[in-house]
Amino acid sequence: MLRVRCLRGGSRGAEAAHYIGSRLGGVFTGWVQRTFQSTQAAAASQNTCAADDKATSPVPKDCLVCSYNEWDPLEEVIVGRAENACVPPFSVEVKANTYEKYWGFYQKFGGQSFPKEHLKKAIAEIEEMCNILKGEGVTVKRPDPIDWSVKYKTPDFESTGMYAAMPRDILLVVGNEIIEAPMAWRARFFEYRAYRRLIKDYFNSGAKWTTAPKPTMADELYDQNYPIHSVEDRHKLAAQGKFVTTEFEPCFDAADFIRAGRDIFVQRSQVTNYMGIEWMRRHLAPDYRVHIISFKDPNPMHIDATFNIIGPGLVLSNPDRPCHQIELFKKAGWTVIQPPVPLIPDDHPLWMSSKWLSMNVLMLDEKRVMVDANETSIQKMFEKLGISTIKVNIRHANSLGGGFHCWTCDIRRRGTLQSYFD
Repeated sequence: MLRVRCLRGGSRGAEAAHYIGSRLGGVFTGWVQRTFQSTQAAAASQNTCAADDKATSPVPKDCLVCSYNEWDPLEEVIVGRAENACVPPFSVEVKANTYEKYWGFYQKFGGQSFPKEHLKKAIAEIEEMCNILKGEGVTVKRPDPIDWSVKYKTPDFESTGMYAAMPRDILLVVGNEIIEAPMAWRARFFEYRAYRRLIKDYFNSGAKWTTAPKPTMADELYDQNYPIHSVEDRHKLAAQGKFVTTEFEPCFDAADFIRAGRDIFVQRSQVTNYMGIEWMRRHLAPDYRVHIISFKDPNPMHIDATFNIIGPGLVLSNPDRPCHQIELFKKAGWTVIQPPVPLIPDDHPLWMSSKWLSMNVLMLDEKRVMVDANETSIQKMFEKLGISTIKVNIRHANSLGGGFHCWTCDIRRRGTLQSYFD
């Protein structure tokens, strides 16, 4: 197991501040550096006061929430629901996150239910997934069913809802804290409502509960003229650091972050902007470090089908979307594995995702992984690594935009806070 001492702040923090500032433009550079310095000062002040306080456990003894990474033994998990799932209206941010061949589908069915028979099969697949998780000794919780077809209106926009299928998109667990992401799609503005009953229960057990600043999702948050007509356009724009979301206000989806103990990795994507990343960096400092990484990806949205950390010093890296900072991991002694090409057929509908959901797996612990029953190539890859595969068929659930990692949010893993990266 790779256990490398992790220094807080220091030169790496300054490098991160410089990097974010350069990406935001010169006008923001001083702001980012000043906020970094203020975080250091706060940390120093905290250390000064520490001698006056008795040491307390970072996680309350009876708290149900505790998870630091993606691979410690899984004890409790939230699994999403496909019930009542609706196609989001075809707004500019949805267009920028979907492939052209499906645009007609969104234009025709936006605000209406996903195909009923398809949903029925997806619901059955997720029910079976829940049963298998329970059979593996995992406590399973589910969000509340909600009518997502109801139209809502704010002072800035109106929309219908989407679903509560992907808890990974909206919830991030860091230690004993549950962070509700603000989201970036208007169709997902009220998605948090499906999880509030569960989160209140976790809060009452001793968990911390944080809701990130909710964006207005006014027109200014989106580049209304975002020029996407081909994959080539998307590649060029992504390489230039241009996305459909602007820096008008913070926004992020939780699924753009992936955890490895004290180090948390994030990508700037179509749904996560630099202001959102900066909010998370300040919120989690000084105990955690947030690192921005990027990929050769024409349509960045959610990191876990591109870069999925599956063990201490072990990461799956999508060969079609190489990581620009991969040498940082290799130099730190990480093993980087390129998963095999997905086997999902071309004619299977993937309205909201790519075929690379095959690598969107859920680790039950370091030696057990939940993987698609149809993806025999990646099953063999895991077996060669000495990891047992728990095979579940979720092909129809895939069509709604997620694999096992997306469909779940691990609430409790049996482990402690460690440093794995330096």
